[in-house]
Amino acid sequence: MTEPIPAVDAEQARARYGPLTQSVRRLIDATIRSEADDADVAHAHRLIDEAVELLSSRLNPKPFGVRQDTDGRPLPWGNVAIGLRNAVAPPLQVHSGDGRSWVEVTMGAPYEGPPGQVHGGICALLLDHVLGATAHRSGAPAVTGTLTIRYLRPTWLGRLRVEAWIDREQDSKTFAAGHITDTEGVVTVQAEGVFLRPR
Repeated sequence: MTEPIPAVDAEQARARYGPLTQSVRRLIDATIRSEADDADVAHAHRLIDEAVELLSSRLNPKPFGVRQDTDGRPLPWGNVAIGLRNAVAPPLQVHSGDGRSWVEVTMGAPYEGPPGQVHGGICALLLDHVLGATAHRSGAPAVTGTLTIRYLRPTWLGRLRVEAWIDREQDSKTFAAGHITDTEGVVTVQAEGVFLRPR
């Protein structure tokens, strides 16, 4: 078990690495959509390699994992869905109320599958995370047992809402359901999941 990080150190790390991660997200988007000329691309390449060298001056040999600070707050900063330090993460901020959980998120070029559409695997990631967060709120921590996805129509890049709710509880299982809607409120993907509470 990793020792908790002092709360003040966690806040300093948040202030240090949060803006860096945002810049890397912008870099990923710009790399995909850039039409810069050879000279600018070569210059950018050199600068990126230099940045990698600087950031690699001290590396943890392991993934970030799920740590916590001394105030008991979890720090899942490497998480692919919500990680403060993971530029691949959208990131998702889950809200809850009236028995439901939801996120509103803008999916841009880094999440494209078919032209102009969100990749189906990314849709599954969004739903798995929000359904899991909903199941987790129902009691003890829960992990995904099964996730069934139904793709109803294309999910176009842009602003999306991902919503989930508890269908029922049975022993150590939570059955959750949810969907993704587009800006017009049309459901594009539906999901049902069984989440297991470890004994």
